Amino acid sequence: MISSVRGTVAAIGLDHAVVEVGGVGLAVQATPHTLATLRRGEEAALATALVVREDSLTLFGFADTEARDLFWLLQTVSGIGPRLALATLAVLEPAQLRSALAEGNITVLTQVPGIGRKGAERLIIELRDKVGALVTGTESPVAPAAGQVRGSVVEALVGLGFPIKQAEQTVDAVLAKDGAADTAAVLRQALATLGRKR
Repeated sequence: MISSVRGTVAAIGLDHAVVEVGGVGLAVQATPHTLATLRRGEEAALATALVVREDSLTLFGFADTEARDLFWLLQTVSGIGPRLALATLAVLEPAQLRSALAEGNITVLTQVPGIGRKGAERLIIELRDKVGALVTGTESPVAPAAGQVRGSVVEALVGLGFPIKQAEQTVDAVLAKDGAADTAAVLRQALATLGRKR
Protein backbone atom coordinates (compact mmCIF):
# COMPACT_ATOMS: atom_id res chain seq x y z
CA MET A 1 0.00 0.00 0.00
CA ILE A 2 1.38 3.41 -1.01
CA SER A 3 0.14 5.58 1.85
CA SER A 4 1.89 8.84 0.93
CA VAL A 5 4.08 10.48 -1.69
CA ARG A 6 6.45 13.42 -1.47
CA GLY A 7 8.13 14.99 -4.47
CA THR A 8 8.19 17.77 -7.03
CA VAL A 9 4.96 18.59 -8.85
CA ALA A 10 5.77 18.11 -12.55
CA ALA A 11 2.31 18.82 -13.95
CA ILE A 12 -1.23 19.64 -12.86
CA GLY A 13 -4.28 18.58 -14.87
CA LEU A 14 -8.02 18.97 -14.39
CA ASP A 15 -8.36 15.80 -12.30
CA HIS A 16 -4.79 14.77 -11.51
CA ALA A 17 -1.25 15.88 -10.83
CA VAL A 18 2.07 14.28 -11.73
CA VAL A 19 4.45 14.10 -8.79
CA GLU A 20 8.07 13.12 -9.42
CA VAL A 21 9.32 10.73 -6.75
CA GLY A 22 12.83 9.35 -7.12
CA GLY A 23 12.91 10.09 -10.83
CA VAL A 24 9.51 8.47 -11.46
CA GLY A 25 6.47 10.57 -12.38
CA LEU A 26 3.41 9.32 -10.49
CA ALA A 27 -0.02 10.31 -11.81
CA VAL A 28 -2.17 11.06 -8.76
CA GLN A 29 -5.95 11.50 -9.11
CA ALA A 30 -7.22 14.23 -6.79
CA THR A 31 -10.09 16.59 -6.07
CA PRO A 32 -10.03 20.21 -7.34
CA HIS A 33 -9.55 21.34 -3.74
CA THR A 34 -6.40 19.24 -3.36
CA LEU A 35 -5.07 20.22 -6.79
CA ALA A 36 -5.54 23.90 -5.90
CA THR A 37 -3.00 23.50 -3.07
CA LEU A 38 -0.29 22.31 -5.48
CA ARG A 39 2.16 24.44 -7.46
CA ARG A 40 4.11 23.22 -10.47
CA GLY A 41 7.82 22.98 -9.72
CA GLU A 42 7.30 23.00 -5.95
CA GLU A 43 7.50 20.07 -3.54
CA ALA A 44 4.23 18.48 -2.42
CA ALA A 45 3.32 15.86 0.16
CA LEU A 46 0.07 13.96 -0.29
CA ALA A 47 -1.67 11.21 1.65
CA THR A 48 -2.49 8.56 -0.94
CA ALA A 49 -4.62 5.49 -1.56
CA LEU A 50 -3.70 2.88 -4.16
CA VAL A 51 -6.67 1.20 -5.83
CA VAL A 52 -5.87 -2.06 -7.61
CA ARG A 53 -7.99 -3.32 -10.48
CA GLU A 54 -7.46 -6.19 -12.90
CA ASP A 55 -6.36 -3.79 -15.63
CA SER A 56 -5.02 -0.81 -13.69
CA LEU A 57 -3.27 0.62 -10.66
CA THR A 58 -4.69 4.04 -9.74
CA LEU A 59 -3.20 6.34 -7.13
CA PHE A 60 -5.52 8.82 -5.41
CA GLY A 61 -4.08 11.77 -3.51
CA PHE A 62 -5.42 13.85 -0.63
CA ALA A 63 -4.34 16.96 1.22
CA ASP A 64 -4.56 15.11 4.54
CA THR A 65 -5.10 11.68 6.07
CA GLU A 66 -8.64 12.58 7.19
CA ALA A 67 -9.83 12.89 3.58
CA ARG A 68 -8.03 9.68 2.62
CA ASP A 69 -9.63 7.77 5.50
CA LEU A 70 -13.09 9.00 4.46
CA PHE A 71 -12.28 7.93 0.88
CA TRP A 72 -11.69 4.35 2.12
CA LEU A 73 -14.69 4.48 4.45
CA LEU A 74 -17.08 5.50 1.65
CA GLN A 75 -16.02 2.47 -0.39
CA THR A 76 -17.14 0.08 2.34
CA VAL A 77 -20.70 0.89 1.18
CA SER A 78 -22.05 -1.28 -1.64
CA GLY A 79 -22.21 0.62 -4.92
CA ILE A 80 -19.59 3.21 -3.97
CA GLY A 81 -16.37 2.83 -5.93
CA PRO A 82 -13.23 4.99 -5.89
CA ARG A 83 -14.51 7.44 -8.54
CA LEU A 84 -17.75 8.14 -6.69
CA ALA A 85 -15.90 8.34 -3.37
CA LEU A 86 -13.53 10.94 -4.86
CA ALA A 87 -16.48 12.84 -6.37
CA THR A 88 -18.10 12.95 -2.93
CA LEU A 89 -14.98 14.48 -1.43
CA ALA A 90 -14.78 16.93 -4.34
CA VAL A 91 -18.25 18.26 -3.51
CA LEU A 92 -18.18 17.98 0.28
CA GLU A 93 -15.37 18.92 2.65
CA PRO A 94 -14.56 16.14 5.15
CA ALA A 95 -16.29 18.03 7.99
CA GLN A 96 -19.41 18.57 5.84
CA LEU A 97 -19.50 14.92 4.85
CA ARG A 98 -19.13 13.70 8.42
CA SER A 99 -21.88 16.02 9.64
CA ALA A 100 -24.25 15.07 6.81
CA LEU A 101 -23.78 11.37 7.55
CA ALA A 102 -24.06 11.77 11.32
CA GLU A 103 -27.17 13.95 11.07
CA GLY A 104 -28.83 11.93 8.29
CA ASN A 105 -28.91 14.92 5.94
CA ILE A 106 -30.05 13.45 2.61
CA THR A 107 -30.24 16.89 0.94
CA VAL A 108 -26.53 17.52 1.40
CA LEU A 109 -25.48 14.04 0.26
CA THR A 110 -27.58 14.18 -2.93
CA GLN A 111 -25.60 17.25 -4.02
CA VAL A 112 -22.98 14.75 -5.17
CA PRO A 113 -23.48 13.73 -8.83
CA GLY A 114 -24.20 9.99 -8.91
CA ILE A 115 -25.75 9.81 -5.44
CA GLY A 116 -29.54 9.76 -5.44
CA ARG A 117 -31.94 9.54 -2.52
CA LYS A 118 -31.61 5.77 -2.13
CA GLY A 119 -27.83 5.96 -2.30
CA ALA A 120 -27.80 8.73 0.31
CA GLU A 121 -30.04 6.69 2.60
CA ARG A 122 -27.73 3.68 2.25
CA LEU A 123 -24.70 5.83 3.10
CA ILE A 124 -26.42 7.18 6.20
CA ILE A 125 -27.58 3.77 7.40
CA GLU A 126 -24.17 2.15 6.97
CA LEU A 127 -21.90 5.02 8.03
CA ARG A 128 -23.85 7.14 10.51
CA ASP A 129 -22.59 5.33 13.61
CA LYS A 130 -19.04 5.16 12.31
CA VAL A 131 -18.68 8.87 11.58
CA GLY A 132 -20.88 9.83 14.56
CA ALA A 133 -18.10 8.69 16.85
CA LEU A 134 -15.64 10.85 14.92
CA VAL A 135 -17.85 13.96 15.05
CA THR A 136 -18.63 13.75 18.75
CA GLY A 137 -15.21 12.49 19.71
CA THR A 138 -16.73 9.97 22.10
CA GLU A 139 -14.98 6.98 20.58
CA SER A 140 -11.77 6.28 18.78
CA PRO A 141 -12.05 6.55 14.97
CA VAL A 142 -12.13 2.86 14.10
CA ALA A 143 -14.12 3.25 10.89
CA PRO A 144 -11.39 4.69 8.66
CA ALA A 145 -9.11 1.91 9.85
CA ALA A 146 -11.70 -0.58 8.60
CA GLY A 147 -11.54 1.07 5.18
CA GLN A 148 -7.77 0.83 5.16
CA VAL A 149 -7.92 -2.83 6.18
CA ARG A 150 -10.37 -3.49 3.33
CA GLY A 151 -8.11 -1.83 0.77
CA SER A 152 -4.98 -3.62 1.98
CA VAL A 153 -6.60 -7.07 2.02
CA VAL A 154 -8.25 -6.65 -1.40
CA GLU A 155 -4.88 -5.52 -2.79
CA ALA A 156 -3.19 -8.57 -1.27
CA LEU A 157 -5.80 -10.98 -2.66
CA VAL A 158 -5.52 -9.50 -6.16
CA GLY A 159 -1.74 -9.88 -5.87
CA LEU A 160 -2.33 -13.55 -5.11
CA GLY A 161 -4.28 -13.93 -8.35
CA PHE A 162 -7.92 -13.62 -7.22
CA PRO A 163 -10.29 -11.56 -9.43
CA ILE A 164 -10.86 -8.05 -8.02
CA LYS A 165 -14.66 -8.51 -7.83
CA GLN A 166 -14.38 -11.77 -5.91
CA ALA A 167 -11.75 -10.30 -3.60
CA GLU A 168 -13.92 -7.25 -2.80
CA GLN A 169 -17.04 -9.33 -2.15
CA THR A 170 -15.18 -11.76 0.10
CA VAL A 171 -13.49 -9.03 2.15
CA ASP A 172 -16.78 -7.14 2.52
CA ALA A 173 -18.45 -10.31 3.79
CA VAL A 174 -15.68 -10.92 6.34
CA LEU A 175 -15.79 -7.30 7.57
CA ALA A 176 -19.60 -7.36 7.81
CA LYS A 177 -19.42 -10.48 9.94
CA ASP A 178 -16.45 -9.71 12.18
CA GLY A 179 -16.02 -5.92 12.01
CA ALA A 180 -12.72 -4.06 11.85
CA ALA A 181 -10.21 -6.72 12.79
CA ASP A 182 -6.55 -6.30 11.92
CA THR A 183 -5.34 -6.78 8.36
CA ALA A 184 -3.71 -10.16 8.96
CA ALA A 185 -6.84 -11.62 10.59
CA VAL A 186 -9.13 -10.39 7.79
CA LEU A 187 -6.72 -11.74 5.16
CA ARG A 188 -6.65 -15.18 6.85
CA GLN A 189 -10.46 -15.31 7.01
CA ALA A 190 -10.82 -14.15 3.42
CA LEU A 191 -8.38 -16.79 2.20
CA ALA A 192 -10.22 -19.45 4.19
CA THR A 193 -13.52 -18.37 2.62
CA LEU A 194 -12.07 -18.33 -0.89
CA GLY A 195 -10.51 -21.74 -0.26
CA ARG A 196 -13.94 -23.18 0.57
CA LYS A 197 -15.38 -21.76 -2.66
CA ARG A 198 -12.75 -23.44 -4.84
